[in-house]
Order: sequence, then C-alpha cells, then structure tokens
Amino acid sequence: MATSYQESSSLLLQDLKVTIKEASLVFPSQETLTHERKSMFLSNVDQVLNFDVQTVHFFRPNKDFPPEIVSEMLRKALVRAMDVYEFLAGRLRVNPSSGRLDVDCNGAGAGFVTAASEYTLEELGDLVYPNPAFAKLVTSQLQSLPKDDQPLFAFQVTSFKCGGFSMGISTNHTTFDGLSFKTFLANLASLLSEKPLSTPPCNDRTLLKARSPPRVTFPHHELVQLQDSETTTTVFEATSEHLDFNIFKLSSQQILRLKEKASESLSSTGCVRATGFNVVTALVWRCKALSFVEEEDLEKESTILYAVDIRGRLDPQLPSSYTGNTVLTAYAKAKRKALLEEPFRRIVEMVGEGANRITDEYARSAIDWGELYKGFPHGEVLVSSWWKLGFAEVEYPWGKPKYCCPVVYHRKDIVLLFPDIDGDSKGVYVLAALPSKEMAKFQNWFEDTLS
Repeated sequence: MATSYQESSSLLLQDLKVTIKEASLVFPSQETLTHERKSMFLSNVDQVLNFDVQTVHFFRPNKDFPPEIVSEMLRKALVRAMDVYEFLAGRLRVNPSSGRLDVDCNGAGAGFVTAASEYTLEELGDLVYPNPAFAKLVTSQLQSLPKDDQPLFAFQVTSFKCGGFSMGISTNHTTFDGLSFKTFLANLASLLSEKPLSTPPCNDRTLLKARSPPRVTFPHHELVQLQDSETTTTVFEATSEHLDFNIFKLSSQQILRLKEKASESLSSTGCVRATGFNVVTALVWRCKALSFVEEEDLEKESTILYAVDIRGRLDPQLPSSYTGNTVLTAYAKAKRKALLEEPFRRIVEMVGEGANRITDEYARSAIDWGELYKGFPHGEVLVSSWWKLGFAEVEYPWGKPKYCCPVVYHRKDIVLLFPDIDGDSKGVYVLAALPSKEMAKFQNWFEDTLS
C-alpha cells in the first residue's frame, strides 16, 4: 500500500520569520552591456508561458561555505552567467511591429536578494510537504522597481540559524523550461567552481518559429482557443472550494510492481513502454477520473494532460543546449467507465500513445496552431512532473542540495509529481488537492490500483 499522509496546515510553520537584508540588481559585465542592444524572439511555446515559476533549493550547513560567502560567490557568478544568458538581464515587452512578446535585452538587470530566517533547517519540518510559507524564500517582485520594469529572473539567498541556507529562484517561464533551467544551474555551478560552462547555451528561439504559411495538419484536442476559454474550464484556474491536500508516497518497489502489472499483457511488438512516468500518470488519471462522486459521471469523457519534451522528436533535433521552452502538451482521453473497467495496462497504453502522437509534424502543427490562434491547454487534469528534472543532482562548491521543490499554489486539477528526498531516489511523491469527498475516493482508487 502507498504511504499517504495529510498534514494539517496548523502543524506547518505559517511564518518562517524571514527578514530581507538587502535587495539589489545584478548586471551583466560592462563588456556585455556595451554590445549593440537587441531583442530576443520568443516562440509560440514561450508566448503562452508568461508567468513566474519559483523554486527553492535547500542546502545543509557547510563550515567552509557560510551563507555570507555563498551570497558573494553567487552574485559574482551571476554576472558572468548573464554574459551568455543575456536575456536574463532583459525585460519582457510587446514588440510594436509584430504585436508579439519578446525580450528586450536591455541589460536592466536581474534581482538579487539576501535574507535571514530565525529558524534552523530542521525546524522547517518535512521539506517534501509543500508549505505555502516557502514563498517567503523567493523574491519575484522588487519593491523599488515599477511594475513594468520587474526582472525576469531573481535570486534570493536565505540563511538559517543552523548555518544552512536556501537559494530561492524566480524565473519568468518564458526564459526556461525545466530541462534548460537544470542546464542553467549546472552552468552556474561550473562558474562558481571557476570552470568552463558545462553546456554553452543556445539562445536562438527562432528554431521553433512557426512555418510560413502556418499549416495545422492535426486536430489539437489538447488546446482551446482564447475566445472559447470563457465557456471551457482550463486546468490553470484556481478554485474557491476548500481543498484537502494529500501526498502519496510511491517507493521504487511499488513503481516496479506497477510496471510489471502493466507489462504483463503489453504487446511486445507495441510502441508503448511501461516507464515509471507512464505507469504513475496512468495511476493518477484513473484515480482522478473516478474520484467524482456521481455515478452518471461514468459516461463522461476524461482527458489527462502531461508535458512531452520535443527536443529529440524534431527533425532536425534541437540542440540539448536550447534554452527555451520545448515541452508540448500531450493528452489521452477516455470515458470514465473505461478507466474503471479496462485493465491497468490499457490505461498505460493510452498514456504512452498520447506521447507517441507527438512527432516532428505534430509538434510543428501545434506550433503553427499557436500562430493562428491564441489559446491554452485544457483538460480534466494536468500531471506536472518535477520528478526527474534532476535539480538536486547539481554539484555546487558547497555540495548538492538537500532538497529542491517548486513553491506550490494548489490547483484541484493539477497533480504534481515530486522526487523523493535523499535515499530512495527512484521513488516519487504524488501531490493532489481535491474537495474532501473526491479526495476520499481518490485515495481509495489509489490503493485499489496498487493492490
């Protein structure tokens, strides 16, 4: 049985007692600032991601690297990083000639904040549990700047009483996706160690430019036009309902058993593999679809959304060093009755088929769809996976992070997958936020599928 635990928010620290010590801007080197000012094109994949993503990276105490030393090292390394990631010091703007968002690489600077908490790392409790108070460990808005001049990138170093610290990083999602952000962190670690960049970045977003003229050659059920969004619920919308939060821990052994369960009757000649992601996503889909209380809902269709990286699916392939967003939304859909009655391996197949659907032509068609229409992904549930991004594998001069996590703002139709902390690196935490009755059913179906 999966380990499940709910923590009352009253048991979590509501106030981390964080005091901002200094807030400033960090600029690229003078040599970079004297270059001719330019703008950076943003692809249609980037265009719809104009919101901030906040992550917190926790580090144990290291006597050779107290937080004050770390802060100064990071400040200097960021100056050097912005020489190659020039857009991080820029500002988003609407290009007057095209009407599209782009990045004005004007060297206006990135945010850099130092802060201190009155607690130790241990006193924060279980770092896996998504405490909303972690938002105090990240800065996305500098109070000294007007709203239209806020940085795309801001760094906050928060020291704890024990000598440990956190790096809180806020990035506008147009700047990076998860994989390119991991590459950025690895490059930053190289600069901190006075080494060459591990992967020099490719900042050319025109590699994902729409075709001319645009050609939509597939139906894109995973996308909804902006004018239709008033009558169509998107998975990014908040709800006013009271939500129960629950984390389900799946060990590597339980994931292996799910893979064996799915593989028992998967065709050996088929194109779908029972990967860890496929089986966990299939499990989440079944539980979420069957968590609805009313029996008549079984005849309704359920659509699950999940991100697929297209770097290696395009022809020619994108370089692994590409800095922009290269994830498209894959989908699988079925009647809830089918998710109740079909064997587990068939649900895994449907998830895998959704990812396999995204070929070079399908990806280009989706990008061209974004050229013709303004819209967003839509479905019943989105699985957002932080499971294998590898942020905690980055080796800094002071060691690897104890844990890395996003700052979570709960949505009832977004289920998050988090990596385990230390130890069982192949395990995963599944975070769901649902109304009480739906959560009870979700948990029952979770345990039923595992049994």
